[in-house]
Amino acid sequence: MDPLSQVLALLKPRSYITAGFDAGGTWSLTLDDLAGRIKCYAVLKGGCWLSLAGGAAIRLNEGDCFVLPSGSPVTIASDPTVPSRRASDVLDPNRSGEVVTYNGGGDVFLVGSRFEVTGRHAEGIFRSLPPIIRVEATGDQARLRWSLELMMEELREAQPGSSLVAQHLSHMILVQTLRLYLAQRSPDDTGWLSALADPQLSAAITAIHADPSHPWSLRELARRAGMSRSTFAERFRERVGSAPIGYLTRWRMMLAEDRLVEGRDTIAQIALELGYSSEHAFGTAFRRTVGCSPGRYARAHARGAGSPGR
Repeated sequence: MDPLSQVLALLKPRSYITAGFDAGGTWSLTLDDLAGRIKCYAVLKGGCWLSLAGGAAIRLNEGDCFVLPSGSPVTIASDPTVPSRRASDVLDPNRSGEVVTYNGGGDVFLVGSRFEVTGRHAEGIFRSLPPIIRVEATGDQARLRWSLELMMEELREAQPGSSLVAQHLSHMILVQTLRLYLAQRSPDDTGWLSALADPQLSAAITAIHADPSHPWSLRELARRAGMSRSTFAERFRERVGSAPIGYLTRWRMMLAEDRLVEGRDTIAQIALELGYSSEHAFGTAFRRTVGCSPGRYARAHARGAGSPGR
C-alpha cells in the first residue's frame, strides 16, 4: 500500500453528508462545523472566495476543488468583504443528498462531501496538511467532476444501494482531489503531503512505509532520495517538520497503536514486526513518543477510555 493510502486508512474517513449548495446574490458563510471532519467540494458553477481567519482570500472558479482538513473555521463567500454568518445558524447540516439553496440560489453551485474522521491519529496527521488544499481546474479533472455528478445523481434518485455507492464515490473524490493537489502543488509548499509530491523525498517516505521494520539509517534514506545526508536531512525537516528518523519512529508508533487497540497481537510480536530488537526497546520508544507504556495504552483503549498519552 502506498503512503497516501496508508495515511487515509489510519484516518478512517466515513462519508456522512453529501450535498449540493446553490447560492445567489451577495453572501458570506463561516463553516464552523469542521472539527474532526474533512470537507471536500468542487465548484460546478460560478465562483466564490475561501479564507481562513486572518488569512488572504483565495478565489475559486468554476471547476476548482478544495479540501478542508484542518478543522479550523473557514469562510466561503461571494465577496470576502461581506460580514459573515455562521453556517450552522442558517443551514441544515443533515440534508444529505439534497441541494441546499441559499439567498435565492442561481449564481454559485458547489457539490461535495463531509467526512467524519474516526482514526486515533487524525489530529497529528491534520497538523501536517495545509489548512486549505485548493486544486485548480485542469483537463485531468474530468474524472473528478464525473465522480461528483454521479454521486449527486445516486443520492437524488435514491435507488437501492445508493447510500453505499455514494460513500465509495466520496472516498474516490477525496483521493482524486489529493492526487490533483500533488500534481499541482507549488515547490514552496510545506507539509507531509507536499513532501510526498517531491520525487526525492517521496522515494524515502515510500521506502519507510513499505518496510517500517527495516533499520533505516539517515545515510540509507538519503541514498534512496539521491541526495547527500545533510541536504536530505535539511529538506526533509523543512518539508515534513521532523527529522527522517523521527518520522520513521512516529510512523512505527502509529502502526503500533492501531495493532495494540485491535488486540490480536502480543506486545512482543508487535515489537519484533516493527523492527525492535526487544519488547523493552519497543516499550522505551513507545513511551517516549506516545507518553505511556504499550500495555497501558492497550488497556485504556480496551476500556473505551481516551488516549492516556500526551
